[in-house]
Amino acid sequence: MGSSRRHPLLVPVLLCAIAVLAARPGDDDQPAVGISAQVARLYQDAALATQRYEAGRREADAQRARAQRVEAQLDGERQEISRLHEDLGRIARAQYRSGGGVPMAARIILADSPEDLMRDQHVFSQADLAVENAIGRSHRAEVRLAADEASAASQWRALEKRNAELADLKQGIQRKLDEARGQLQGQADASVASGSCRGAVRLDQPPTRVTTPWVTPVETVELSAGFGSGGSRWANRHTGQDFAVPIGTPVRAAGAGRVVRVSCGGAFGIAIVIEHPGGYYTQYAHLAAVAVDQGDRVTTGQWIGQSGTTGNSTGPHLHFEVRVTPELGSAVDPLPWLAQRGVPVG
Repeated sequence: MGSSRRHPLLVPVLLCAIAVLAARPGDDDQPAVGISAQVARLYQDAALATQRYEAGRREADAQRARAQRVEAQLDGERQEISRLHEDLGRIARAQYRSGGGVPMAARIILADSPEDLMRDQHVFSQADLAVENAIGRSHRAEVRLAADEASAASQWRALEKRNAELADLKQGIQRKLDEARGQLQGQADASVASGSCRGAVRLDQPPTRVTTPWVTPVETVELSAGFGSGGSRWANRHTGQDFAVPIGTPVRAAGAGRVVRVSCGGAFGIAIVIEHPGGYYTQYAHLAAVAVDQGDRVTTGQWIGQSGTTGNSTGPHLHFEVRVTPELGSAVDPLPWLAQRGVPVG
């Protein structure tokens, strides 16, 4: 029967990610940085920690399935040991019934012929050998079972410890991110109240993986209020598509173009308008911060700001519009417009 040691429970090493993130200097150990940049960095850290945590959770599920298979193997080993014990019992009973305990001198006296004596001696030698073999097999099986049980328990403890560390790391980053988001929104509200934007905060964007001319304005799409929907907060109908995202989420240019407006105040709060080739404009509103200045050229997928809840907003989200002019009142439905350009949403 195969031992589970021939099928080791291999666990991928994810704790190196913990070491990398945990080794980063704390906010108190580095020069003061803008809250926008801090939120952007923590946003990436939180995304990475979440990926590692989810990978660990999936590995735990896989480990659990492997543990069930190993447990079935261990049950087989236990059954084998039980059978070996039964064999030992049968052999012992058979020896007792056949006179296995009769001294050799008595066997010689009682033997009818040398042939009978040799035959009896061979039988008893075979019985003794069977007993020794059975004892050896039983002992080896018990040692193997103990080792397999200890290995399975050790690997499971290591997995639980690693996942607990991943969860703690994720929660710690999330707490820092929530605090930084609150500070970012506070600065944004102060800017809107004064009617003066703080200006562009250049963010260290990771290498973009965009290979298409158009993308969604946020990477993770969760739709809320749609184009043309009614509501007490709009004079007529909703003129764009809302994406429900937390404060500080990177907002990216839906396509290449030129920034024609960066505004601060009014119903849209902090907002950006980009002109694209072909006569269309996109607007990104209710931001908490901007990462571009008026006149800047942007590429598809480039981070242009961070989402927030400035202006006429009831909660964190990005208000995204597509217009035929840079002015309010010329909007078209963003979702069909994106779909026509190879970006289906929803």
